[in-house]
Parts: sequence; structure tokens; C-alpha cells
Amino acid sequence: MEKEQQKNTWSKKKKTLFGFIAVISFVVLSFISYAIYDAVAYEETPVEAEATDYSSCTVLGIDLHGMLLTYIPPANEDDPLADKDVASSQEIVSAIEAADDDENIKAILLEVDSSGGLPVAGEEIANALKASKKTTVAVIRQTGASAAYWAATGADYIFASRNSDVGSIGVTMSYLENTEKGTKYIQLSSGKYKDAGNPDKPLTAEEKELFLRDIKVLHENFIEDVAKNRNISVEDIRSIADGSSVLGAKAKSLKLIDAIGSWPEAEIYLEQQIGEKPEICW
Repeated sequence: MEKEQQKNTWSKKKKTLFGFIAVISFVVLSFISYAIYDAVAYEETPVEAEATDYSSCTVLGIDLHGMLLTYIPPANEDDPLADKDVASSQEIVSAIEAADDDENIKAILLEVDSSGGLPVAGEEIANALKASKKTTVAVIRQTGASAAYWAATGADYIFASRNSDVGSIGVTMSYLENTEKGTKYIQLSSGKYKDAGNPDKPLTAEEKELFLRDIKVLHENFIEDVAKNRNISVEDIRSIADGSSVLGAKAKSLKLIDAIGSWPEAEIYLEQQIGEKPEICW
């Protein structure tokens, strides 16, 4: 299946990047209600699975590479995500559903190499994998962390290299403050917290508590979903959910993955599950 990209113009008045990034993090965009993006109107083409001949294929391969978002943002030169490596749950879920409807496809293989992204995107992919009627396998290459790991937990079986970074069950929010001495901020919003997180004004103690409240909720949701998807107790997951990642062998001992391996091992597993040598289409 060919990967689709949507390109349109996207301008922002305010930029707040919340993350679920690198080794310890979600990247959460537009988390604060005030800091919404003011986007120039653009035409959005619905994501549809391309007509592909799967007559010779038994396994659909799907890439989850780079920053994980719910959709691919329209790109322009002022957009920090323009021309960057990103993946979207919108496209990945669409591919999973298309594979479910194709009688030639007997399994789905998700290749993961991502440090994370939006929590909703990870949740959507995990749920789609769990709902699939086909055998589902995830192969984590260098990194399967944060939202990307959340997504992978929906698969029936997870492989990773002994050198892969796995897990990073935690949440972080980053915020740049642009206030300068002598600058006066005038609030014209109608709600007490409507402009909370505005980089042009200092964050108050009350606002920090407000954001921490939601960070804790996101963290707990992440813990609960990993525990459910991996059939591990919530207490066991909570005990290791400090935001750090672990290498493959440790991830296996913690039951975050099922086996050490990559393509060859995944193909052997798939052959056992579908009863024939897998022919993978991307």
C-alpha cells in the first residue's frame, strides 16, 4: 500500500508544543485550550486506501515512522513540522481497516521507529490493531517510545531488537515563555484560564496546577491502556512508568515486548500464524 501525504498551507498565530517526545515524552500539540492554532482555510482530501492489488500478498506492512500525529499537518515554510518525518493515526487506522476488509490479507505488520507523539494518535492505532480480525504484529526498530509504544501495544505480538529503546511511559509538557522586562500584557479573554499558556505572559501557579492535573490524567490513561493491552497488572506498569525507556532485553523481562527479533523472526511468527510463507506488501 502506498503511503499518502496531504500538503496544504498552515499558518499559526501562537505555537505551543507539548510533547510526548524523545526518551521520556508525549508530544502534545494544542493541549491548552487557549493556545489553538489559527489555520488558514484549506481543502482536506479524505484519507482513503488506494486501490492496490493484494492478490499476491498475504500481509500488509504499515510504517509508523517519526513523530506520531492524528493527521499530517498542512505544510509551509513557517511550519516547524513542514518536510519533517511524521506519521498519522488517520492514515494508519485507514490502512488497518482496509486490510481487514481485504480477504487476501491474513495479517498486518506494523513497523515502528518513532519516539512518540500525540497520545490520542497512539490510542487510536492501538485500538484499531486490537479490533482487527487479522493477526497483528509490531516490529520495533531503533525506537518504540511514548505514543509510538502505546500504538504498538495493540498488536498481538511485539518484536524489538536487544538495542531498541522501548517504553517511555510518561508525559511531559514543554512551554516557551517570551515575556520580556518592560512588556505589558493585556488580557482580553473571557475566561480565567482562556489564555493560560500564552508564551507572552508568565505562567501562574494556578495554571501550572491546571496543566499538571491533566498531565497526571494522561499518564494514568497511558498506564491503564498498556496494562490492558499487554495483559499486565496496572500496579506492575505503574511501578516502571517513570518516563524512561529500556533496551530490548529489559523490555522483554518487563513484558513490554514479546520477543527479541526483527524481520526474520517476525516472518517466522507470521508463517506460524497464517499457515503459509508471508508475502508482505507495503
